[in-house]
Amino acid sequence: MVYVIVFLVLLCIAIALFINLSPVFGGKANKELYKHLANYSNGKFVNESDTKMNMGASSGFSMLKDSVKDNNERNPIGKIPVSAIDWEKIRSEEDSLTWLGHSAFLLSVDNKKLLLDPMLGAIASPVSFAGSRRYKYSENMSHVIDEMPDIDAVFITHDHYDHLDYQSIIKLKKKASHFFVPLGVGAHLIRWGITKDKITELNWWQETSFDDIRLAFLPSKHFSGRGILNRDTTLWGGWAIFGSHTSIYTSGDGGYGEHFKKIGEKYGPFDITLIEGAQYDRRWSSVHMIPEESVQAHLDVKGKNMMLMHWGAFTLAFHGWKEPVERASKEAEKSEVNLIAPKIGETVILEADLNRTFSPWWNY
Repeated sequence: MVYVIVFLVLLCIAIALFINLSPVFGGKANKELYKHLANYSNGKFVNESDTKMNMGASSGFSMLKDSVKDNNERNPIGKIPVSAIDWEKIRSEEDSLTWLGHSAFLLSVDNKKLLLDPMLGAIASPVSFAGSRRYKYSENMSHVIDEMPDIDAVFITHDHYDHLDYQSIIKLKKKASHFFVPLGVGAHLIRWGITKDKITELNWWQETSFDDIRLAFLPSKHFSGRGILNRDTTLWGGWAIFGSHTSIYTSGDGGYGEHFKKIGEKYGPFDITLIEGAQYDRRWSSVHMIPEESVQAHLDVKGKNMMLMHWGAFTLAFHGWKEPVERASKEAEKSEVNLIAPKIGETVILEADLNRTFSPWWNY
């Protein structure tokens, strides 16, 4: 019995040391900077409305049962089709978007190259031996960073591993000129070697500009955290980006709520919306949308064209890997929403390509 206790103590010490010493867990946000804010309470950021996750003992048991079920549709069979990246098209002066899988996008707005949530690593986890691995079209997309033109700005929605990737940020240190992040997330970047002058942190509803591009950081209904003890110590949200010809809204992760209508009333309409709508589950329905809610969120923010994100790269929930886009497509047709669904790597010229037909490539 004594040996067991000693082993458990040593294991806890080892885990604590690993979390504190490994840079992948990021930095520690300064609580003193935020304690006066309306969306900050008792050392943590809070949502605008009550948000609960049903994650008690019964939910843990049901998740364990779901994880061992034989569901051949949770992951693609073999390699999914992707498009070779057309760097010449991306380098052009036309406004465009290129989906890099999950919630990662390379945008061109007013000839500025902008990266959204560049999670291009092989695994959405702080360790290489456990976690969700990227689908087989490319075990690691980080080589794409080497091929990119210089990046004018990187935008982060929150600090979860499937959105803020340590290895990707390390590769972007010398390539990206500036980083726009939620409150507290700058501490992670500073620990990873990004200088403070290259980081802009914003609270919900705050605005700033990047050259002539107007920016706003907007609420979502979610949570944050990279370690065991730092949940909600950094903020989460979505971004509105207004170029001279194109307005873009990306929701970040989060459940459906009244904030979408508020965003639409203040900032809509948007030429295109990038809306989260995958990795959903009844046990965390308040912090992730089902596809039908995603379409409604698009309508609430007064979007003209929509693209579903948060799928196509990792399996983080128990539904089929292509179920989100199938459900979203059905709901979009019903609601007369123009939903575009390009392949990963395909560049969409925002002025010319939004009304063309995209084939259901996921039925390869």
